[in-house]
Amino acid sequence: MNEKIDFVILWVDGNDPKWLAEKNRWDPNYTPESVIRFRDWDNLQYWFRAVEKFTPWVNRIHFVTYGHLPKFLNTEHPKLHVVKHSDFLQPDVLPTFNCNPLELNLHRIPELSEQFVYFNDDMFLLKSLRPGFFFKKGLPCDRAVFNALIPNGESLFSLRANNMALVNKNFSKKNCLKRNFCKYFTLKYGLNLYRNLALIPWGQFTGFYDDHLPVAHTKTLMEEVWNSEAETLEKTTIHKFRQNDDVTNWLFRYWRYAKGNFVPCKSRGRFMEISESSMKEIEDVILNQREPMVCLNDSDPKMNFEKLKNELIKIFEKLLPNKSTFEI
Repeated sequence: MNEKIDFVILWVDGNDPKWLAEKNRWDPNYTPESVIRFRDWDNLQYWFRAVEKFTPWVNRIHFVTYGHLPKFLNTEHPKLHVVKHSDFLQPDVLPTFNCNPLELNLHRIPELSEQFVYFNDDMFLLKSLRPGFFFKKGLPCDRAVFNALIPNGESLFSLRANNMALVNKNFSKKNCLKRNFCKYFTLKYGLNLYRNLALIPWGQFTGFYDDHLPVAHTKTLMEEVWNSEAETLEKTTIHKFRQNDDVTNWLFRYWRYAKGNFVPCKSRGRFMEISESSMKEIEDVILNQREPMVCLNDSDPKMNFEKLKNELIKIFEKLLPNKSTFEI
């Protein structure tokens, strides 16, 4: 019998006055430009439509929120579990405006299945997928593609480096390669196989490639990482805002790569930046369902937000015109 698979999605209503007031009260570095990280593209309903249409087998959806809810959401849906931050984080670390404490503690969500897939709210399914797309024989399907971390002055470099420091502390690259050679060097990685071959000579793991797509996890592995590195994870958990000494949920993924607790797979989807120049390509990828999954990243504060938001809604409406049962 196949194990149940849950989906977990984090969502923030950046327009909620109560949330904004509390965030600004705690944030010593608040600037009006920081709103970009939380502006609402008004397309979450299409995430639910896609899940219902393309993965109707999902056991349950855990919708993680500060407390606010989208107006369209049918909170009585039997497959929906609304999870407040206070449901799985200790009171002394709340409120938090840092996704890292939330993501590091997802395994503590009440009633979460052993196998689950974690989504950001900018990640969408585009075609029908079977459970085996995410898990096979209890192991996540994933791609352990090596990377060479390069300092670039961005905070994400520090976070990735912190993750890798813990991996190299706990695992010998040489032994990992011996035990799981065929998982690191497989034709399923396509041209990315050359990355792994090129980085063999380095004595330690220099990094892993992050594809910014939904990730399959197991609670057991997350608990294992916590048992090994509780002090470091607890330090991140108390940070209300992202700090350069944080670790991230990618640590669980990297740990899994080092252990070999995954099934190698082909490319899972595509990461795309939203911009005036990319909208035609985004439309093509979505409407022609060229990828199983897509991440639509909002990173340009100078874009014509309202114009591009409306264009994106029109695109999703063509692919997913019918309301899901998750909508009122």
